[in-house]
Amino acid sequence: NEAGRLPETLRQSVAYLDTQPWRSRLVVVDNGSVDETASDARVAAAATDKVDVVVIGCSRAGKGAAVRRGLLTSTSPLVGFYDADLATPLETLVPTVEALQAGADAVIASRHAPGASFVIPQPLRRRAGGDMFRLLTRKLVPGIADTQCGFKFFRREIVQTAIARVRTTGFAFDVELLAQVQRAGGKIVEIPVAWTDVTGSTFHPVRDGLASFRAVFDLRGSAR
Repeated sequence: NEAGRLPETLRQSVAYLDTQPWRSRLVVVDNGSVDETASDARVAAAATDKVDVVVIGCSRAGKGAAVRRGLLTSTSPLVGFYDADLATPLETLVPTVEALQAGADAVIASRHAPGASFVIPQPLRRRAGGDMFRLLTRKLVPGIADTQCGFKFFRREIVQTAIARVRTTGFAFDVELLAQVQRAGGKIVEIPVAWTDVTGSTFHPVRDGLASFRAVFDLRGSAR
């Protein structure tokens, strides 16, 4: 349900991508919205012929299911996803593409790598929950400071192989995806970013937070 901000996100994204040397395709995954998200996205898609914008559906609920659906539609050499709230600056795409072209298999934005900063931090309760979540994920994705920042890009063949092994469909999806990339021998690079907390997140600290912790515990158990 992103009708309130998706049109502006798409406008900014298309304007930014139009200045880059790459050919780009933006995929909007409509994961069961009940507002005008899909129709607004289609209007935005029809308004440009410089960057390919498409809208696809995903009948299976959950962030992980939606991201999986989007990534598997791609035939581009470099693929990825970022959150609709643009908490991570679009300019992060330039060093991301450079790192992938230099040999990285996955490049992820990080709010906790050296050099990262918070323009507007999350509320204290979210930060405390995030700190505990990172502690639990260290053994699953060693060497990675921030598995949950919503800006991740990959070499397509690596991520589509890894994603076929991912079973998590909720907000812990990122953890399992990165773990599978590492298990396949993939090199993950973290890029520190100036991150901004944006109000209106669909993440519910209790409902989604508990489900994410439960999923991580399950992943830790299966990894033994």
